[in-house]
Amino acid sequence: MSFEELKTFLDEKADQYNHVDFIENDPIQIPHRFSLKQDIEIAGFLAATISWGNRKSIIKSAEKILDIMGNSPYDFVMNHSDKDLKILQDKSIHRTFNGEDFGYFITQFQRIYKENESLENLFKTNDTESNFQHGIERFRSDFLGTEKHRSHKHISSPYKNSSAKRIIMFLRWMVRKDKRGVDFGIWENIDQKFLSIPLDVHTGNMSRKLGLVVRTQNDWKTVEELDIAIRKFDDKDPAKYDFALFGLGVTKELI
Repeated sequence: MSFEELKTFLDEKADQYNHVDFIENDPIQIPHRFSLKQDIEIAGFLAATISWGNRKSIIKSAEKILDIMGNSPYDFVMNHSDKDLKILQDKSIHRTFNGEDFGYFITQFQRIYKENESLENLFKTNDTESNFQHGIERFRSDFLGTEKHRSHKHISSPYKNSSAKRIIMFLRWMVRKDKRGVDFGIWENIDQKFLSIPLDVHTGNMSRKLGLVVRTQNDWKTVEELDIAIRKFDDKDPAKYDFALFGLGVTKELI
């Protein structure tokens, strides 16, 4: 395909899959159960954090998390007791994300929200940056602190060449603004031009199949390679192509 043909094709697929029907089978349905900004942020961050493996099992595990929090994430974060956290210790949550990790995240959330109205404050970018590489690292530093803990592994580091797929996906949910009803766009002070495509097996495979990247690993270097390619199609809303690549990968339309 020529550049124009590929752009037209990806625009059509992004338009096709960026639809409210997408929500039903995706972890983004979890934060969509709430209207309070902080509830959306917390539910979204936790759902994104456990987003590896089968989407049905991710949603099931996320529903377990909501149930533990009494379906009021922000209230639970701000008003939980030590007993609540102690009960969490032995709970199984999702794969290697266990009750100890969940409790640690709750504690960190409470500290952050005592100082900030929104998680947005921890992801601020500046115009010398081209994506969220440094923003994610600033967030990691603020959220995780300096004390070592097993839970740190659940927030990946671009500085260590991780694709940081789950946190990039969370950022798309919070930052991207359109009128399709899928992404929230509730963070008003961060430009969506900084967004990248969450790199997973589907988006990675489709990117290679369409000649958008040549690297074989799904790592941060490949995220940046894909950044360069997709921003030639739309540098103001590059992450919309996540819908195209992910949708094509899940439906196996091009196989």
